[in-house]
Amino acid sequence: MRMSGSVCSVSVALGLAAALLLCCSSQLAVAEEQRHEFVIQEASVRRLCNARSIVTANGQYPGPAVEVSEGDSLVVSVVNNATYNITIHWHGVRQMRTGWADGPEFVTQCPIRPGQSYTYRFTVAAQEGTLWWHAHSSWLRATVYGALVIRPRDPVPYPFDFHGEVAPIMFGEWWDMNPIDVIRTATRTGAAPNISDALTVNGQPGDLYSCSSQDTAVFAVKSGETNLLRFINAALNTELFVSLAGHTMTVVGADASYTKPYNTSVLVLGPGQTTDVLVTFDQPPGQYYLAARAYASAQGVPFDNTTTTAIFDYGASGTASPVMPTLPAYNDTATVTAFTTSLCNLHAVELPSVVDEDLFFTVGVGLFNCSAAQNCGGPNGTRFAASMNNVSFVLPSTVSLLQAHYQGGAAANSVFTADFPANPPVQFDYTAQNVSRGLWQPVPGTRLYKLKYGSVVQVVLQGTNIFAGENHPIHIHGYDFYILAEGFGNFDASTDTAKFNLHDPPMRNTVGVPVNGWAVIRFVADNPGVWLMHCHLDVHITWGLAMAFLVEDGVGELQSLGAPPPDLPIC
Repeated sequence: MRMSGSVCSVSVALGLAAALLLCCSSQLAVAEEQRHEFVIQEASVRRLCNARSIVTANGQYPGPAVEVSEGDSLVVSVVNNATYNITIHWHGVRQMRTGWADGPEFVTQCPIRPGQSYTYRFTVAAQEGTLWWHAHSSWLRATVYGALVIRPRDPVPYPFDFHGEVAPIMFGEWWDMNPIDVIRTATRTGAAPNISDALTVNGQPGDLYSCSSQDTAVFAVKSGETNLLRFINAALNTELFVSLAGHTMTVVGADASYTKPYNTSVLVLGPGQTTDVLVTFDQPPGQYYLAARAYASAQGVPFDNTTTTAIFDYGASGTASPVMPTLPAYNDTATVTAFTTSLCNLHAVELPSVVDEDLFFTVGVGLFNCSAAQNCGGPNGTRFAASMNNVSFVLPSTVSLLQAHYQGGAAANSVFTADFPANPPVQFDYTAQNVSRGLWQPVPGTRLYKLKYGSVVQVVLQGTNIFAGENHPIHIHGYDFYILAEGFGNFDASTDTAKFNLHDPPMRNTVGVPVNGWAVIRFVADNPGVWLMHCHLDVHITWGLAMAFLVEDGVGELQSLGAPPPDLPIC
């Protein structure tokens, strides 16, 4: 798949935009407090020829889109009328000093139990673009998710021109089974969970699936106009290639951070990632398929090999069948690398030159041994596991990590230890073809890594080839970070440090660690609290591919975690 675009070192003329920002800064519109209510409830939907009851927010699938201006505050009351515990995570929102509103179950809060409610209160500041929200309990995010659109505060302009925008485009996965039953069965047996039965665009599989073409998502656009398209990968376990037939897409943002414009015919989105693009509809009037299918990087691992479609329509009624794009091969890692390494920050950034915490985390899948009596369903009678630095993360069940940290003392000591290893306990050839079986079994634990407020943190994320090498989309809650570099094989500081982009590295909240490779990220620990870091393939976090940072308070109220809200759910 041919791709073209700007090189990171190429400058972008932003003088006019910068001048506008300066002149308008004293005339910004007043920030608003927006209130919403999400009622978590079951609804009956029909997909792939069958009717099924699913868990939704307000009976909508996907859930309601939330639109704010930068600086606005959100007050979202979540009422749980479903039969499962639930929490809501505001994916990518910095949550400065409001960790209680972040949402991951047993990390920053106990779950909202059936019949109970909780109100999330936070401000969306210093971020513009596309984020999203989703359930963060079990596999409920299969159907409980929605877009979070953050517009510049009036009269601040966008740093690019366009005529209009279409509704957010959310990719997902559909199971004919209840996804909660899918993961519960896998957890009980130790086997891998069933793969999804379809991929979706805004909840609809599209024309290539049975009983689906009548409800395919259609986006009406006007010939000759340039539109802003916001893409969100809400799939549970599938990284995606995305293409729009006959049209070039110009990437202008990722994970609510602006990028230098980059022209491409294909996008790559890992679960959790968002990408904003500009498209000029300059082809002969007609209908054009938007199509997405899996990027499957793990050899021999089953995946959903179907293709979801939507239609962009700027033709007269009765036109010919929509034009189909050519998508990369499922295992086309070269296209993934070309895309991710072409993304650059819109501006030059001032990176701290001194790193206080230089960390090295391995990420990968492994296996737990089982006794014969357990009859586990993984390879050779084992149980699937996953880990970071050989620690398979275990969530508490009687209190959240943030509550335990806030209470301190014995409450914290009985729930977690702050001794997550800064480096792998055993160094080995991480990406070798035949990693010793003695390294396949991780150690379960609830171990956090403590960071001083204001410390500069650099993390090498090193993929491993234990069981199967795979691209891992790693997400950090409460933080954006700069992606300095990525590569294949084992990271070697003596040679790979020279590859760091210290001028205009892209800022994201989710980074794809290349299959049998590495990525390096850097951030400043300026947000106190407990922040989960995990693979956004839900099957992997279920198996334990996660850890958490404990960021200590700084000096004074503005550098300290706020008190828990009075309606914080109890366990």
